[in-house]
Amino acid sequence: MDQLGNVRNTATAQGAKEGLNKPAAPQKNAYTRLVQKHHSGRFRSYLNQISQTMQLEDDPSSDLDPPLRRGLEGDNPVRNGLNVHSYSPVRTSHLEQSMPGGFEDDKLQITQNRCPHERNAFVSLEGDSEVEDDYCIYQHGAASDLLNMSDDLGGRVSNSLRHCAALLKSSESDEKDEEDMWRKKHKKRGRYPACTDTAAGHLLTEQFSEDVLAINARKNSHLSPGQVQGGTYAAVTTSGDRKSLNKPTRGRKKSVFEAYMSKEDVSAGLKRGELIQGPLRINPKKYHEAFIPSPDGTRDIFIDGVVARNRALNSDIVVVKLLPKEQWKVIKPDGCDKETEATHESNVPEDMLGTCIPQEAAKGDARSPDVIIEAQFDDNDAEHGQDHLQNMLTDDIKKLFLDTGEKAKAVGISALHRTKQDDGPKVNDPRLFPDKCLQRTAKVVYILEKKHSRAATGFIKLLADKNSELFKRCAMFSPVDHRVPRIYVSLADCPPDFVTRPEDYSNILFICRIVDWKEDSNFATGQLAKSLGQAGEIEPETEGILMEYGVDFSDFPSEALECLPQNLPWVISPGELAKRRDLRKECIFTIDPSTAKDLDDALSCKQLPDGNFEVGVHIADVSYFVLEETALDKVASERATSVYLVQKVVPMLPRLLCEELCSLNPMQDRLTFSVMWKLTPEGKILDEWFGRTVICSCVKLSYDHAQSMIESPEKVFSPEELPPVSIQHSIAEIQQAVLNLHRIAQHLRKQRFIDGALRLDQLKLSFTLDQESGMPQGCYIYQYRDSNKLVEEFMLLANMAVAHQIYRSFPDQALLRRHPPPQTKLLNDLMEFCNQVGLNIDFSSAGTLHKSLNETLGADKYSEARKGVLTNMFSRPMQMALYFCTGVLEDETLFHHYALNVPFYTHFTSPIRRYADIIVHRLLSASLGASPPIKMEKEAIQRQADHSNDRKMASKRVQELSADLFFSIFVRECGPLESEAMVMGVLNEAFDVLVLKFGVQKRIYCNALPLMGFHFRKEGRKPELTLLWEPEEPEQESVPQVITIFTLVEVVLRSDGVPLKYSALLKRRSSEK
Repeated sequence: MDQLGNVRNTATAQGAKEGLNKPAAPQKNAYTRLVQKHHSGRFRSYLNQISQTMQLEDDPSSDLDPPLRRGLEGDNPVRNGLNVHSYSPVRTSHLEQSMPGGFEDDKLQITQNRCPHERNAFVSLEGDSEVEDDYCIYQHGAASDLLNMSDDLGGRVSNSLRHCAALLKSSESDEKDEEDMWRKKHKKRGRYPACTDTAAGHLLTEQFSEDVLAINARKNSHLSPGQVQGGTYAAVTTSGDRKSLNKPTRGRKKSVFEAYMSKEDVSAGLKRGELIQGPLRINPKKYHEAFIPSPDGTRDIFIDGVVARNRALNSDIVVVKLLPKEQWKVIKPDGCDKETEATHESNVPEDMLGTCIPQEAAKGDARSPDVIIEAQFDDNDAEHGQDHLQNMLTDDIKKLFLDTGEKAKAVGISALHRTKQDDGPKVNDPRLFPDKCLQRTAKVVYILEKKHSRAATGFIKLLADKNSELFKRCAMFSPVDHRVPRIYVSLADCPPDFVTRPEDYSNILFICRIVDWKEDSNFATGQLAKSLGQAGEIEPETEGILMEYGVDFSDFPSEALECLPQNLPWVISPGELAKRRDLRKECIFTIDPSTAKDLDDALSCKQLPDGNFEVGVHIADVSYFVLEETALDKVASERATSVYLVQKVVPMLPRLLCEELCSLNPMQDRLTFSVMWKLTPEGKILDEWFGRTVICSCVKLSYDHAQSMIESPEKVFSPEELPPVSIQHSIAEIQQAVLNLHRIAQHLRKQRFIDGALRLDQLKLSFTLDQESGMPQGCYIYQYRDSNKLVEEFMLLANMAVAHQIYRSFPDQALLRRHPPPQTKLLNDLMEFCNQVGLNIDFSSAGTLHKSLNETLGADKYSEARKGVLTNMFSRPMQMALYFCTGVLEDETLFHHYALNVPFYTHFTSPIRRYADIIVHRLLSASLGASPPIKMEKEAIQRQADHSNDRKMASKRVQELSADLFFSIFVRECGPLESEAMVMGVLNEAFDVLVLKFGVQKRIYCNALPLMGFHFRKEGRKPELTLLWEPEEPEQESVPQVITIFTLVEVVLRSDGVPLKYSALLKRRSSEK
């Protein structure tokens, strides 16, 4: 008996050990054997033999060929409930070792290992599906028999098996078939073999004809991201797609996708409630899975497969039609099936996180409790917990090859549910389950708005069949982001020497824009926009990220620059001074990051004779320079936000405004909009005033300077310790103002949380860069301190005050910001989980949730780590905070901001970097009679609000990807890096950790560790994974290690030797521990 109470099989464990440490050992998995047999003349007979084996599978008395039986039995290393793993077939280095020379797949060779658009991505078991689903599988002969027979036997055949079948033909054969179809598209055929990918459930008839090339040739490479029309996806589908497409169509061209419904039918269907619209979210790791939010706030609607997605891309606003109930997805009540709903950016609003710190870690939303806990994912990453095993190639081969008596043992305890699923249709019939165990599924019938930029970074390669017509005309573009289809591009767009020297471009990043995607085509057509440079380098990767997310980083057009003051240096005119309250002699200062150049807010605090304080928030008056309906206003409204990268900023406004005329630089007169209050020392508001002002900041303080003053209130600071200070004000006066603001801010903050506010602090990684090379030299977790909180409190106070003012004055035109409450079902699921793991969390309101988060985690040195884990969990049910126009939302209760727990809120304090703030400034000015009413009607304001929401999300995502890029390079240049980590989530064969030293999240896979085995179990919703480490010496016992939520472990971050890819490995558990 081993320490887990199970009978140990020494021979099997030893075999697993050898298979792990020696991937090329004779005991190969079925994937490797199939690949190696690809070039064998006996390959067809081999497959026929397997087919016969499968046919006889249900008959235990059937005789198998002895050598085949021995080979099959050798593939069964799992015994007694322990998953004794062999080497994962999807680790790319070993995939490449076993591939035949003619096997070319661009995504496999490069992009599987390189996932900059998935936060902390890892080549995983799930990653297998990303690669295999790209293959075009043509069924002929034994391969067709194999696939068809497996469908008959198992009902559903996973993508991994079909990947094996894809190896029947090299990429040359695939592309030759594409060319044959293209060349013969006008010929009548009495009998044409259907080119059908039944593994993915879609048809592979591809046409790249003269008319498509003509369309492509007419496109201009200088199109901005928002200008690209059309665009679609390379079709890879799942079981949800097959039912509508696997129909005989002899003698005619098959369509891969359904035609879109007409606008009239869509409008009528939406009104009748027969159709549903919403933003599409595609799982970045399992791109065949997509979701839209359910209008009733319940479990998201599942869109199963690329065909069902019908050429829509991530973030598009789509219209879907629900499928019949018998096609809905069964979500097991015991949690062994996990829905994959969390596939997009963080839903934690910045108001919950703090206005001063851009957030690093993006988290998904709309997840079931099992997903929240068992599948803690990197950026937008979401997985099924149990279901991801169905994509494991080794398990698929075992399921096909082993006799029924061996199946349950081979896949282990954690896969028993899957075996049961294959027993018969009754088990899977959704009509037999209650609604709470079902997830509605749907198909896309129309794209209302193409939010995706239709641009992607990736690599180009030649088509394989050098004798084809397509080879002379086209190349294949393979995007890094697997959610974007592979794209045919014209060779005319490629570099002139690409055809003769393709190897020179194997690691060169390109940007491609999709221009078309027809119903009968698996691949989109597009045009290369430009070459970016070497993959893995900072500037090419950064430019690619910006272009993919539609960030306009081009020079400002001349007509916009003509709107700026032309006579420099600019000075405030006497007429303008006469219209404003002159505060230039007041002690006003800025507090910002030390590297900030766009200083758009300043503070003042003057003690009054009665013991109260006059506190002012002074914001750059950008609306004075950006007049409504000018060319500059148009550009600013389109950009909508500045985009902050690690190494630079892409500004919303020209730098003359951002860094000079609007920036509240010290010792310079600047136009501002001010909110001033008379406050008691406890922060109670006695009076408030809004108005246009002119100020002269006396000093530019950093957060560090202000923090030093707060921490050392008695210290006398010398001029050398601070930036230059205006001669009109002393250092002591400035220090006293900072201390007074700090004390008032403490009272304001305390009262906010008493009143029911919620704050979810998430870790942000900052970098130190080499001044010459720009490479990361170091990284650290940004500390959110009292100086940050000081600024935050007064910015929040100003935003709330302005929200009330503009809504009172313009109840139909006010631009406010609302934050809906968490999704009820997901919050209830999270409550259930917390109860089962013994966490006493009160979810009744934002305030009680905040209190629980800060009072139930202990006081030891790891309490902050536990808080970080819980913060991540709690962020998942949260919805996005949104700009909106009050005139289009009739119910005033919907204006409420959940996280701040206030009825009205807006953004007023950052007009240099947010266009929404400029509109608010105009509304505030009009409410005071300082300017005419705003020209925008409520419908136009709402359109701009929607656009600002979109651009804000894109900006946030770009910022996260920039941090990912720099950290990946830091690991490559300075790694391996060791750190303590805390477990955030547990899956069947992996677990997710928060790396405490760097604040990043990574997934650790059991198959990458030197284990004899591992065992997963659940008590209710609490998952537990027991690892059985191989002993370091033969005579020693194996060492068990239990992994569950909050387990503290030690990890090593190590570069994988390919661009932007690094792995996390658990440090070996020694026998002494």
